[in-house]
Amino acid sequence: MSALWSLGIIEQLRHIDLGVEYYLHYTILLVVLSGLLVLGMYHLLIQRFKIDYFRRVTAVGYSCVVFGWMTILSTKQPSSKLELFGFLSLPISFAPFESLIFTSIIVPQASFIGHLSGIIVGYAIAWGLIHGMNNYWAVSMLGWIVLIFIFSLKKSGTYDFGFLEIESVTDSSLPSVGFPSSRNGRTLQMNTSPDMGANLV
Repeated sequence: MSALWSLGIIEQLRHIDLGVEYYLHYTILLVVLSGLLVLGMYHLLIQRFKIDYFRRVTAVGYSCVVFGWMTILSTKQPSSKLELFGFLSLPISFAPFESLIFTSIIVPQASFIGHLSGIIVGYAIAWGLIHGMNNYWAVSMLGWIVLIFIFSLKKSGTYDFGFLEIESVTDSSLPSVGFPSSRNGRTLQMNTSPDMGANLV
């Protein structure tokens, strides 16, 4: 959160083609593309390299977007500083990789792959490999995110949306989360295997 607060300078840099609109457009793009890249990397590690550990890893969080913005700012405004926790000041040009290593050391459960994907997508945006975001694409992507979120709520059983019907698929080798009803309300049950990992992105 401290790093994200420091990155708020992006909203004031309209003179170098950043600014509030750029920030909003490319935040949505970072959420989508870094998430897809994480899934692609996990798929490759599972299918190609046969590392079954990643079948049981859940990556959640917003920090891949923060790493993406660090990377974009380090490319567009290399003279900036990144303030962390109010007392640590890093040159922004080194911040993405310094933070990647630092986070991996002090937070063992942090997703190295998730943070790395944010850096990769950040460089792709900063170097102009991914460009052309406008209000139409931003609203369209946001709409798809909301739609997928509603489908996931329906699938989890948390909320009942009568207009959605999703076929149930169960894999007994993976953990399951359910909300069985009880007399006092809802309770959360989770079935996990001992070697299950959870990563924070």
